[in-house]
Order: sequence, then structure tokens, then C-alpha cells
Amino acid sequence: MIIAIDGPAAAGKGTIAVKLAQHYGLNHLDTGLLYRAIGRLMAEKGLDLDDPVAAGEIARALKPADLGHADLRGREAGELASRVAIHPEVRAALVDFQRDFARMAPGAVLDGRDIGTAICPDADVKIFVTASPEVRARRRTDELNAKGRDVPYERILAEILERDERDSHRSAAPLRQADDAVRLDTTALDADAAFAAAVAIVEAGHD
Repeated sequence: MIIAIDGPAAAGKGTIAVKLAQHYGLNHLDTGLLYRAIGRLMAEKGLDLDDPVAAGEIARALKPADLGHADLRGREAGELASRVAIHPEVRAALVDFQRDFARMAPGAVLDGRDIGTAICPDADVKIFVTASPEVRARRRTDELNAKGRDVPYERILAEILERDERDSHRSAAPLRQADDAVRLDTTALDADAAFAAAVAIVEAGHD
């Protein structure tokens, strides 16, 4: 079984994906870590992040184990990722990586921005997780503050709106809801309620 979960930043898709994978005994792939892992590996090897050939070679050699480093979710990894993500060679290699991952037994839950539309268009279940920008900004602000980072809500909201605009209008695989995806709005839902709603969607899709 392949479950594709897409949606904008801080909508809750990552939490839902992890819980669904555990619930159904499936592999899980947070596709947002892929570019971060490539950037980190290139930096470690002293490679030029603006070199598309070198970046493509690293991307083609990427292994699932490379996604396990704790520092991949940090700000520095995010900046490295933005530099390698522009290379078509990297994107092409990662499409193959994601599709190979999805085909591994016993199945997988993949979360990202173009899983249901570009990576796994034939997924058994597709869920588009969303929430209002204001709620997503509040969640991200609270998360960062809990980690000791004093970041103003207004700045996070502006960044989320900017990222939504960029992701929705990028030329390659823009963020959009697949025609056959079920929309899950988590604006008024806590983590447990969102997970329960996602399970109901999966079960309905497998009747």
C-alpha cells in the first residue's frame, strides 16, 4: 500500500504521516529531508553546492540511511538544501529515489508537496493536508519557541505565506491538490483528531 500525503508547511502532514506509517506497519519517507541530506553531504565533502554535476552525483548515490542525521532539520541544513534544490539533475535523481522507496515492501507513506501529483500518481490513498496560514504560523512559532528560539509570530507568518506562494507557482511539480486526493483541513483539529481523520480516509479508500 502506498499513501501519498501532500500539503503546505506546518499543516501537520509530517506528524500524520509518521503515525499512519506506524499504525499500518509501513515505511515512512519525509521527502523534505532529501535535499537537506544532499546539501549536508556536499558540505561535508567540501563540494561546490552550485555545481549541478557534483550535486547530481551525490543525489544518485543517496541512501535512506543518509536521512537519519538529527541536524537535517536545522536552519543550516535548510539553507544548504535551497542551493542544491535548483539543479534539475538533483530533482531527477530524487524522483527515482522516492519511487524506489515507495515500492519497497510492505509499502510506504510519503509526505511532501508533489507526492500525489508527480511522484506517486497511482498511490492507493492520497491525502492533502492543509490548515489556515495563521494556524500554521502559530504552530511553527510555538514549536520554535519550545526549542528556545525567540521568533516573532509575524515573521513566521510572513515566511509561510512567502513559501506557499513559491511552492504553488514553481515551474517543476508545484504544490497542488491531486484531483483524486481527499482534503484534510487540520485548522480546528489537534494531532489526535487529525490522525483519526486520516485513518478514516485511508479505511474509506480501501473499502
